[in-house]
Amino acid sequence: MKITLSSPNARRAGYTLMMVMLFTGIGMIILTSVMKWTSTNSQLTDRNNQYYTSVSAAEAATEKVLGRITMDYVAGGDQRVTDNFATYSTLVPTSSENPFWGNYRFSNGRGTNDRTYILRMTNTVYKALQAKYAGLNGYASDYRILSNARPVNSLQQVGGAVQQDVQLAGIPIFQFAVFYGMSLEVNPGAPMNILGRVHSNGDIWNGGASDLTYWSGVTAVGTITKTRHPLDPAGVGGQGTVTYIQPDQKKSGAAPLSLPIGSLTNNIHQIIDVPPAGESPTSDLGYQRYYNKADLLISVLDNSVVVAAKDTYANVSNSIPFVQATFMTTNKTFFDQREGKTVKVTEIDVDKLGKWSSSNPTMGVFLKSKFGSSGKELNSIYVSDRRTVTSSELAAVRIINGEKLPTRGLTVATENPLYVLGHFNAPNPGSTNTSSSRPASLVCDALTALSASWNDTNSTASYTNRPAVDTTINAAMLTGIVSTTNSPSRYSGGVQNVARFLEDWSNRTLTYNGSIVVLFDSTKATGSFQQPGRYYSIPNRNFNFDQNFTTQANLPPGTPELRAPYRTDWKNPPINTINYVQTSF
Repeated sequence: MKITLSSPNARRAGYTLMMVMLFTGIGMIILTSVMKWTSTNSQLTDRNNQYYTSVSAAEAATEKVLGRITMDYVAGGDQRVTDNFATYSTLVPTSSENPFWGNYRFSNGRGTNDRTYILRMTNTVYKALQAKYAGLNGYASDYRILSNARPVNSLQQVGGAVQQDVQLAGIPIFQFAVFYGMSLEVNPGAPMNILGRVHSNGDIWNGGASDLTYWSGVTAVGTITKTRHPLDPAGVGGQGTVTYIQPDQKKSGAAPLSLPIGSLTNNIHQIIDVPPAGESPTSDLGYQRYYNKADLLISVLDNSVVVAAKDTYANVSNSIPFVQATFMTTNKTFFDQREGKTVKVTEIDVDKLGKWSSSNPTMGVFLKSKFGSSGKELNSIYVSDRRTVTSSELAAVRIINGEKLPTRGLTVATENPLYVLGHFNAPNPGSTNTSSSRPASLVCDALTALSASWNDTNSTASYTNRPAVDTTINAAMLTGIVSTTNSPSRYSGGVQNVARFLEDWSNRTLTYNGSIVVLFDSTKATGSFQQPGRYYSIPNRNFNFDQNFTTQANLPPGTPELRAPYRTDWKNPPINTINYVQTSF
C-alpha cells in the first residue's frame, strides 16, 4: 500500500485561504452596512436640511406679513390693519422679489396655496401688555400669522411651518415718567429720583453732579451713558452716582416708539399746530392733532377773536360770540427775560371756563353730543394766538386760577408757548397725593411755571424782585425744548429744566406730579437755557410720576398713543396646523 503524506505548507495555504475568504465576507458585510448607514444618514441629513430651509422660508412669509401689518398699524392704527386683512392673506415671498423663492410653494396651513394664514385672536381692549412692555398698559389686540413652505424641486419635499403671535399695542404716552423723542439729558444738581418708566428715541446722557436713581425701566434707542451730552458746553460731568433699581430693565438699542405721523424729531410739532385748510381731521396726521381733539377752539387774530365749539374730529364747528367768552382776556403783556421779549398773552381763567362751559347754550349742545345727557363741562381746549408780533415780541397763552379743574379734567393745548400761573389741578398743594386731582395735561411749544406771587409789573426788573412762593402743578406736560448744540454753544437744561422759570425760587418748592414728554424743539420760544442767577434761581424740585396715569379712566383728555407692534410667541407647528398649542413634558 502506498501512502501519500500531505505537505504542511499546503495545509497552511488552505487555512489562509479560508481565513481570507471569511474576513473578506465580513468586510463586505461591514462595507455594505457602512454604505447603507451612509446613505441613510445622508438622506436624514438632507431631510433635516430641507426642513430647516423650509422653516426659514415659512418664517420669511410670516415676516412679510408682519412687516406690512407693522407699517399699517403705525400709520393708521388697528382699524387699518383690520381693513387690510384680505391683502395680508395674499402676501407670500415671490420669485419676482428673488428667484430663490421660486423653489418653494407656500400655503396657509389649510390647503390653500400662495396664501398666508392671518387671524385676529382678540379685539382691542385696554389691558396689561406683554413681553418687553410688561408693566405698561395699552389698547392691545392680538393676531396670529402662520405659513407653510415646501420645496418644489426636491425629491423628498420636506416642508416646514412657522406660527407667530403678535400684539399691536397703543401705549398712552403719559404712562412714562419721562419720554423723549430725541436724546434725553438728566443732569441733576441735587439728588433726583425718577419713579416711573423712562424712554428716549435717542441716547440717554446721565452726567449730573448729584445722585440719580431710576426706580423703573429705562430704555433708549441709542446708548445709555454716564456722562453729559458730548455737545454740552459744561463738559464731561458725571460725578453723581447713577443707580438702577431694576437693572434688568435697563436697555440700550431698544425699539423706537413712535406716534403715527412720521419722524418724531422732524414732524411731531405738527400735532400741536393748526391744521392747514383742506386737511381731513380723520387723516393719519389729523387724527393726532390736538386741534381736532378739542371741545373748544380759540383763535386770536389781529382784529378778531374766534371762539367755536365742536365735536371731536368734526369738520363743523359752531361759532360763539367773543363777548360771551367771559373766561378770557387778550390785553395783557409782560416781559420774559429768558426770551428777551415782550409777551402778548391770551389769558384763560380756568375757574371761569368750567363755570362758563356748563351754562353756555351753544357749548352745551356740543358737550351733550359728545358725553350724552350728562355733558356739562368741557375737558379740552385748543388756543392759538396768531397776532402779528415784532422780533421783540412773543405771542403766548397763560392759564390762571387753575387750582380746581372741570369734573372730567382738562387738557390745554396750544401751538404757542404756555405760562401756568399759580397752582394747577392741586386740591392738595405741596402733596404727592393726587387722588383728588383731575386728569390733566398741558401741551405747548414751551412751558413756563409762574408762582402765585408773579406780578407782571416786575417782569422787567431783576429776578430778585420776583420772589416765588411754593407752587404745585399736577398735570402731564407735552412740550418742546431748546436742544443742546455746539453751534451756537448751549445746553438744553436737561429734563429737570423742561419747565422753565422766571422767578427767584430760592428756598421755595415746585411740586410737580405728572409725566414729562418732550417730542420736539421749540419753534417759538427759542431763547436758550441759562444757568441760575441771571433771570431766575432754581426751586427745590419735588418731581413725581403721577400713578393715576397708569389707569385708563385717569388718562388726560386727548392723550396720544405710541404704536408698538411686537411678537409675543413664535412656534414651529406641524404642517397643516393652524391652532397649534405646544405641549410641555
